[in-house]
Amino acid sequence: MTTAFTHEAQASVGPSGVPTTAGRRIMGVLLHDRGALFSTGFLTLMVLMAVCAPLISALTGHGPTAFDTAAIDVDGGGLPKGEFGGINADHLLGVEPLNGRDILARIAYGARVSFFIAASATVITTVLGVVLGMVAGFYGGWVDQAISRVMDFLMAFPALIFMIAILSSLPAGNRSFLLVAVISVFGWPYLARVVRGQTLTLLNRDFVEAARASGASRRDLVFKEILPNLRSSLIVMTTLAVPGYIGTEAGLSFLGVGVSPPTPSWGQMIAGSVSWYAVDPLYFAIPGLFLFLTVLSLTVLGDRIRVAIDAGEAA
Repeated sequence: MTTAFTHEAQASVGPSGVPTTAGRRIMGVLLHDRGALFSTGFLTLMVLMAVCAPLISALTGHGPTAFDTAAIDVDGGGLPKGEFGGINADHLLGVEPLNGRDILARIAYGARVSFFIAASATVITTVLGVVLGMVAGFYGGWVDQAISRVMDFLMAFPALIFMIAILSSLPAGNRSFLLVAVISVFGWPYLARVVRGQTLTLLNRDFVEAARASGASRRDLVFKEILPNLRSSLIVMTTLAVPGYIGTEAGLSFLGVGVSPPTPSWGQMIAGSVSWYAVDPLYFAIPGLFLFLTVLSLTVLGDRIRVAIDAGEAA
């Protein structure tokens, strides 16, 4: 078979005469891209904040379980009269005007919620999208028709409105897993449609026809010929899906149907700060800024990965 001749991981010779691969060329492009480096650095910082959220909470005087059910009634003293933001050596980003809870600690816990929901939904939608998209494209016929109709049905709904309707009808509580489930249900058809189309295209390529003519099994066709050639597209699509899911979770929490208090969420923090923007604009701006920078960094990183893949494959 001619698999090695077609896959992205094929070897080539670099400027120094040393064999290189597409993966190394792509990494080389990313390491010289300022946008990719800045985005990676900021996202690394946010992941570290999420991992160290209990430590940050303890250092600010709340304790590692500051935001459990009992802690919502704990009065941190609020803002002293005439004090703006409550920023000091103990509270680097200030405190909430109403109850004095440290904003940095809640930002860190909010990052945990956002990253958990977005990462979990991305994994589920990727698995469902790749499997169902490849099955539809590879087998065709009634299998393709059945899966395509399900995709059309789910994509016909205004997803955000339907999510609000579903979540608002459910009892309050820890809705993180419910958010993952709802986002995944409406997210996988978009990836599956792309995978189905690319699978149909690859099935007509010469190297797949050659593999089929040489007696390759269906398993070999899928895992050795088609799936490796979908890898670049999947990396880009999954990277770009994460910021969308973070924004969806924040929007649902802002509307009051996402994660329930006292579980911190950036969208929930923005919603709670709306009535305080004239008194303490920092309380309003800080969670919004973190949400904006995180979504922007993920979007830029996904786009730069796409550019790097194109450049690496063209080299």
